[in-house]
Amino acid sequence: MNIDKLDHRLVIKGATLPDGTTSDVLVQDGIVAELGKVSTRADQTIDADGLRLLPGLVDVHTHLREPGREDAETVLTGSRAAAVGGYTAVLAMANTNPVTDTAEAAERVYDLGRAAGLVDVQPVGAVTKGLAGEELAELGLMARSRAKVRVFSDDGKCVHDPRVMRRALEYVKAFGGVVSQHSQDPALAGPTACCHEGELSGQLGLPGWPGVAEEVIVARDVMLARHTGSRVHVAHVSTAGSVEVVRWAKAQGIAVTAEVTPHHLMLTTDLLTGYDPTYKVNPPLRPDEDVQALREALADGTIDAVATDHAPHARQDKEHAFVDAAFGMLGLETALPVVTTVMVGSGLLDWAGVARVMSANPARIAGLDGEHGRPIAVGEPANLTLVDPTAQVVVDRAASLSLSRNNPWHDRLLTGRIVATLLRGTPTVLEGELA
Repeated sequence: MNIDKLDHRLVIKGATLPDGTTSDVLVQDGIVAELGKVSTRADQTIDADGLRLLPGLVDVHTHLREPGREDAETVLTGSRAAAVGGYTAVLAMANTNPVTDTAEAAERVYDLGRAAGLVDVQPVGAVTKGLAGEELAELGLMARSRAKVRVFSDDGKCVHDPRVMRRALEYVKAFGGVVSQHSQDPALAGPTACCHEGELSGQLGLPGWPGVAEEVIVARDVMLARHTGSRVHVAHVSTAGSVEVVRWAKAQGIAVTAEVTPHHLMLTTDLLTGYDPTYKVNPPLRPDEDVQALREALADGTIDAVATDHAPHARQDKEHAFVDAAFGMLGLETALPVVTTVMVGSGLLDWAGVARVMSANPARIAGLDGEHGRPIAVGEPANLTLVDPTAQVVVDRAASLSLSRNNPWHDRLLTGRIVATLLRGTPTVLEGELA
């Protein structure tokens, strides 16, 4: 990629669009101003021969840790990782300290994101006060705040009381919100559960986390969504059984959407044989048959979106015996290469499909589709990601822009590299580096 600085406009030369056509793209005043053969003089010319141009990626499930755990991540460092990963918008989950359960807390995260200026950081509001699962948080006030919160989640904890979940669904319906559920029945997968329940968990002596603990909550919540006429989003689907529930619910016309993480698309529970806490995640890694079902569901549209569940942790929280270590993995910088490797490389998704599951659908779920996840067309916001689809990269955890190093992809060879990211026409990443 060659960049020549001239005057005031940016031209991307010869990019391959999601539909496979090739075009120059003129970006001016934050929008796509022209497509086709562009001869206009520009501030910058990006040679995109052989590269794929996508709408900027959107992540509906990111943990940025600020406020409270700035030793693991901050909004700024997480924004840097997101931009280098090709993202132009991320949703920051509510399990901060203090919890994002008030309008003031939501506005603080929102303002930190705007100050960083690398991606649009949209706060997720807690469903219940303090994530305690008992009393609804300030849903309406967060929705009316400057942050305009539309997604609510107690992620990390399940809203396990069906009456509380019903009330939340009824409440957010009034302003077009959605409840994103961490589906884990606490009676079936208790506080120490950390390995997929099966033969391997028994051999390793690790407390089992059965797939049914996820599936029963998914089933309950889609029925509550049908009863209330509201929207429910299933976070980090991990089992074939959950896929079947979501598929059935969609066939009934129930307003349910679902996400899958990159790690659940590629990694399997057999990685736990070495007791490496890097691979401890919630929900846990599952057997190959679940992984295959997740891939097929993402390809056929049963699962709507890829979401990273980027969960940075300070070293002192991960370097423990497996049972005692914190749950979570990094994901922002590697999500697109994992999807390229697993889904595009296998033929399950084409590049239009990648744009759908990593940009358009996440933006729609988050209520950001007025500006993000838009088609690459004249007059549309220039939130864009340029990808080298054939580049092969060996992941190095030490090179991460995150403050944390709990990277499950370390030393893995992945296909696909983010070359450039544009936020409203301004490059945040060029040549794979922060601009």
